[in-house]
Amino acid sequence: MGALRKWRGGLLFWILLVAAGAVQAAPTPTFLLLDATDMAAYKAAYKRGGKLETQQVQAVLTQAETALKHELYTIVSKPQLPPSGDKHDFMSQAPYFWPDPSKPNGKPYLQKDGLVNPEAKAMKDDANLAGVCKDVKTLALAYYFSGDVKYATKATQQLRTFFLDPATRMNPNLNYGQGIPGTTEGRSYGIIQTRHLVEIPDALALLAGSLSVNQPLINGLKSWFSAYTEWLTTSKLGKAEGNNVNNHGTFYDVQVVDFALFTGNQALARRILETQTLPRIAVQFDTEGGQPLELARTRPWNYTSMNLQGWVQLAVLARHVGVDLWNYTSPDGRSLRKAVVWLQPYLLREKQLERADVTPTSNQMALTLYQRAAKEYTALNAAQVLALYPDFQAAPWAL
Repeated sequence: MGALRKWRGGLLFWILLVAAGAVQAAPTPTFLLLDATDMAAYKAAYKRGGKLETQQVQAVLTQAETALKHELYTIVSKPQLPPSGDKHDFMSQAPYFWPDPSKPNGKPYLQKDGLVNPEAKAMKDDANLAGVCKDVKTLALAYYFSGDVKYATKATQQLRTFFLDPATRMNPNLNYGQGIPGTTEGRSYGIIQTRHLVEIPDALALLAGSLSVNQPLINGLKSWFSAYTEWLTTSKLGKAEGNNVNNHGTFYDVQVVDFALFTGNQALARRILETQTLPRIAVQFDTEGGQPLELARTRPWNYTSMNLQGWVQLAVLARHVGVDLWNYTSPDGRSLRKAVVWLQPYLLREKQLERADVTPTSNQMALTLYQRAAKEYTALNAAQVLALYPDFQAAPWAL
C-alpha cells in the first residue's frame, strides 16, 4: 500500500513537472526591433556591475516600480461614446484643429499646425494606448534584467486587459482616430497613434521564461494583431494612410511590417517593404538627405527626427526578410544613409535650421538614431558627435 502511495505521489509529481514544463515551453516571439545579442551582452555587463549599465537598469527598475502602481489601462474607460456606440472602439480628435471663432459653434474646426488643442488631450484613448505600450515595455525590461516575476505578472495583466478580455479589450480598428469636429468622424491620420504597438512583440520576447506568458496569451495577441493588420491593409482609412507620402506613410509601413513579422506573415512584410517602403525614399528624401516634407512643418526638427526614427525601425525590421534598407540607394542617389549623414552638421552645431520649431524640442531622438546608424555606417564617426553631448547615453532598447 505504501509503495502504491509512493508510486502515485511520484506520478503526480511527474505530471505536475510536465505541466509546468509545458507552460514554460510556450514559444515566445523573437526580438524584432531589439537585437538579442546586444541585449544579452548588455545584461551580462549589468550583472558584472558595469557603471553605465547599472545606472540605466536602475532607472528602468525605478520606472517599473511606478508602473506596478498604475491601474489597468482600458479603452472603455473614456467618458465619450464613439460614433459606433461601442466604447471598445478607439476614438481620438485631431490634435492641431481648433474651433473656428467666426462660427457660432466653432465648427468645422480649423487647422493650426503644431499647436495642440487641449480638447484632443482630454480624449484618453490615445494616452491609454501609449501608456499600456510604455508600461508593458518598461515592466518587460525590468523582468529581463531582474528576473522578478512581479514585473512579468503586471505586464501580462495589462496586455490581457487592453487587448483580450471581452469586457475591456480594444476592437482592432481605428475607424474613429483623429476626427475633426464638424468635418469627419475619423481620418487615416489617426493610425499614427498606434505606432507604439510595435513595443508589444519585443516586450513579449523580453518576458521569455516567465510563467505569466503562456500560449493562450501569445495566441490571443497574435490574433488581435493579425486582425488589426487586416484592417490596416483592407479598410478605406488603412489604405489611405498607406498612401500618405510623409511620416504617416512611414509609420504605416513600420506597423504593418512589424505586425506581419510578429504574426508570421513574412510575405506581407516583404511586399510592403519592396512595393511601398523602397519607393518612399524617392519621395521623402532629397539627393542631399534632407526631408522636404518634414522640413516644411512648423516643427521641422521634431518631424525630421521622428520620421527618421521610422526609417531606422524599418531598416532593422527589413533584415528579418532579407531586405537591405540600410544600404539601398535609389537610381538618382537618394538613401537612408544620406538622410542620417544630413543630421551631422546640425548635431555638430555647425548649422542651424532656417526655422526653429514652434514648440520646444531636443536632440535626444536624433542622437539615438545617429548612434544606432553608426553601427551600420562606420564612416559617420559618431564619437565626434556624441562627444558634444556628454549627458546623452542611449540604451540598446531606446529605438
